Amino acid sequence: MERYKLAKERIAQIPEENIVKMPYQDFFIKEAEFLQKVISVMDENQEQDKTLEELQAQNYELYQDVLPQNYEKSYGNPVYAQKMLGEYGRAFTFLYTELHGTIGYAFEKKVWDITVGLELFLEMYSAFSEEELPAEKQVREILLSYVNDYCQDMVETRIREGVDPEEDFAVNIIMKSDLNDLRYLYRFGEYISESQLETARFLNSMSQEEIDSMAGTYTEGYRMGFVTGRKDIRKKKTVNIRYELGFERMVKAAILQFEEMGLKAVIYRHALHAVNKRSQNRVGFTGAVANPQFDYDHRQDSALFMDSDFVKRKLRAMQTSYDEYADLAEVHGGPAVIETFGEKPFSPVNKEECWTFSEAQQKLQVELDNESGQIVNRYIKGEERSFTIIAYPIPEIGENFQDIFREIVKINTLDYKKYQKIQQTIIDTLDTCEWVEIKGKGDNETDLLIHLHTLTDPQKQTNFENCVADVNIPLGEVFTSPVLAGTGGILHVSKVYLNGLQFCDLKLVFDCGQVIDYTCSNFDTEEENRKYIEDNILFHHPRLAMGEFAIGTNTTAYVAAQKYDIADKLPILIAEKMGPHFAVGDTCYSWAEDTPVYNPDGKEIIARDNEISEMRKDDVSLAYYGCHTDITIPYDELGSICAVDDDGDMIPVIEDGRFVLPGTEALNEAFGEL
Repeated sequence: MERYKLAKERIAQIPEENIVKMPYQDFFIKEAEFLQKVISVMDENQEQDKTLEELQAQNYELYQDVLPQNYEKSYGNPVYAQKMLGEYGRAFTFLYTELHGTIGYAFEKKVWDITVGLELFLEMYSAFSEEELPAEKQVREILLSYVNDYCQDMVETRIREGVDPEEDFAVNIIMKSDLNDLRYLYRFGEYISESQLETARFLNSMSQEEIDSMAGTYTEGYRMGFVTGRKDIRKKKTVNIRYELGFERMVKAAILQFEEMGLKAVIYRHALHAVNKRSQNRVGFTGAVANPQFDYDHRQDSALFMDSDFVKRKLRAMQTSYDEYADLAEVHGGPAVIETFGEKPFSPVNKEECWTFSEAQQKLQVELDNESGQIVNRYIKGEERSFTIIAYPIPEIGENFQDIFREIVKINTLDYKKYQKIQQTIIDTLDTCEWVEIKGKGDNETDLLIHLHTLTDPQKQTNFENCVADVNIPLGEVFTSPVLAGTGGILHVSKVYLNGLQFCDLKLVFDCGQVIDYTCSNFDTEEENRKYIEDNILFHHPRLAMGEFAIGTNTTAYVAAQKYDIADKLPILIAEKMGPHFAVGDTCYSWAEDTPVYNPDGKEIIARDNEISEMRKDDVSLAYYGCHTDITIPYDELGSICAVDDDGDMIPVIEDGRFVLPGTEALNEAFGEL
């Protein structure tokens, strides 16, 4: 607190001073004024009664600089920072983004996190207050010292937030607020757009019975993940809820339902320190994304400090932190995720002024992801944890938001017994064959051959999991991990939305089950298109395996997508059920391959491994990628799916985008609504 008071007093003086040369003075004055707004939030009594309009004005003031309409002249924009500050541009845009995170810390009253940010700013200000400007290398070293000095503290806090129910900032807001009074949304410290307000209003218009039913689908899916995986949920005491603000009524009902299962909710904010971020992905609770281009521009800010020493430092910090919280980690059950969809598909602009990984740094990031995954798995064991994930639309999806929302509720609660029987028919046919052929139609160039595992005891074994409504909601797929040898061909889809980004005319070429070539048409040059895929699908792995092949059966979801013209806005969670899909990266059973998994008919799913994951037996560092990205071919681009027996005879499952296998015709009924 003493350091905090000294820092804020010094920052208050900066706007009145004139000791830094232009153009750098402009940056420091603007940031000092921004930090004073953050400090006022930190110091104010949260119980202070403000009107909704006052809270909205405060929220806008805190986030206005990165909003699209202001971003061209924001130091958070690497292009503007470099234009104004020259060789120091990248360092200052990194500093800007780190300081932007102090907004969240101020609302959570995290005095340590806000203090180290203020002190970093003052150290930089002091360096530029000298008669002679510091060397660019000296400026970077100030930032590097900050990262290295505080890495342990930042990582430890992040790990504790993930497993300790005593870290209850968000839970307290949800459980203790009057959720009909939308002022509660502004207590989180996230950017609040009209989307969060309208979502909350809509949920407030629903009956408690409807809310409890939505929450019940979600929490029961989580519980069933333990049941179907033959894991003991009674050993677990916590569950991590991840969601976008606006869904508090549902989350509150879910917290109460989880408590009835003996699980306390852990809800933490998406990472704000660069040390803990992973690309532009937000893991945790989040408000609206004020500007997706801002997040994208800073997705590789860790290029500032990514070297072998940092990798060792962060892994050591993770290890010691998990050691400290081992008891909490052991009883943690895994994540329960509420995804949202409907925002305008984001196709980013690539900027050479951004921090960008070198080839060596890309390899280090892969090493860090791999090793950190192993550490997590030692403390939150894959064979003992589970998860669930469900998705709902947000108002940005269009004027039919409420109708679409109710349609998604219907899709999330389809008759699992009906689908279970139909999907078992597909599985029984596929289990008689060793190969599956998938072809596109029209302009779709897909031509793939999938190699299946050999069943040594077909009476007790199966290759495909019969996926109904448990961890992966909604229901509607049968999936397997292919044998890589013999799996190959071209995967092509005209438009798909992956990891929050839009890909146009995406093509992946497989040989021996691994991606050997790739392209898309998002950008003007082939170099940019390939880099886009390398950054956001391959995640810098030189090759990535096909970890999953699945056939989606949820024609109801497909028809809803066509009816409301929202196919390009659906999350992969739903889109993957609307046709065959192929995941690049780890298998669906990563870190739990040795745990038997059974279908409802009692058969064991033996296809839990491939040639990559089997390497864990000799060297676990070679067995996992730390990613799993599903890519779906929609029914309207699908020519055929055929099971192929040893004699080369084909058994059609789908032809011209329709199910033709006897016993599956009921899936075509939904198409009648088109």
